[in-house]
Amino acid sequence: MVNILDPENMTGCQKAAVFLMAMGEDYAASVFEKMNEREIGEIAFEMSKVDHITPEMLKIVSAEFVEKFEGESKIIVEKDSFIKNIVSKTLTADNARAILDDLEKKKQDKPFIWSRNVNVGTLAGYVVGEHPQTIAMILAHMPSEISSEILMTLPDDQKGDIALRIARLGQISEDVVRDVDVALKMELSGAVGPGGKAGGLEVLVDIINGVDKSTEDAVMEFVEEDDAEMANDIRNLMFVFEDLTSIDDTAMREILKKVEGQQLTYALKTATDEMKEKIFSNLSQRAGEMLKDDLDAMGPVRLTEVEEAQQAVIRAAKELEADGTITLGKGKDDVLV
Repeated sequence: MVNILDPENMTGCQKAAVFLMAMGEDYAASVFEKMNEREIGEIAFEMSKVDHITPEMLKIVSAEFVEKFEGESKIIVEKDSFIKNIVSKTLTADNARAILDDLEKKKQDKPFIWSRNVNVGTLAGYVVGEHPQTIAMILAHMPSEISSEILMTLPDDQKGDIALRIARLGQISEDVVRDVDVALKMELSGAVGPGGKAGGLEVLVDIINGVDKSTEDAVMEFVEEDDAEMANDIRNLMFVFEDLTSIDDTAMREILKKVEGQQLTYALKTATDEMKEKIFSNLSQRAGEMLKDDLDAMGPVRLTEVEEAQQAVIRAAKELEADGTITLGKGKDDVLV
């Protein structure tokens, strides 16, 4: 099976992995020498999921590679030996063995992780035919950004029901999860590249945070009618674009580093003055002036494009929080009003 990352949706860690693999073992080893063991382990894990480096991927991670690799060619990488060699060159034998053993364990312990490498439309076509409880279990265990896209494709009269089932999903037997994982992966074997938690409110909120406004409204309306208290809990846990006004400036600057200029411009189209001020105060004077000029010059845009851009900013923030780089501080006991 061939595993190719989606160039437009790579995380920072995935970009680093692609760049280092493209630069070669010696260069990667020299970079690893400047990292701690946790960072090396995370990047090595992302390297293990890459079989091909396409020109599109290189355009994203390094402008220098555009001229060299633009076109249909690919770099075939021997990922296992590559990772083993650079980790072994960088760390002591015991530490290298520990990271490589942990890497193998991580690769085995991630059901549905392969869903990142499948066309979402194709994946949704298979999932939608399952029993609602099975759909809920699958979405609860998939990466939240994939589950968000699948939830958006479901009929409106099913979205709320599936959401409630996710929120109420108890602990699922690991054997059951892996059986469904294997079965679905086999069904999608032509579309998949190589590559037991419970459900609950936090899993559902992660999914809702990635869907469009119409899907969010459909879900919340259904939940509100069935369980008003749960609907309130979900709202308290949800993190929305305007909540970024309450994070500290250091965290905001980290987020802005990960957001493309056009995305930020679109995201601010409907933003409050407070949100705009938060953004501008954390940009350089030159970058702020350019952003203001872009906003002034922008004509009417579709609301869906603005919402998608705001979701992109939120996803960047959540990736940084997951990496431990920033803290968003959103939860039941820290409701932003």
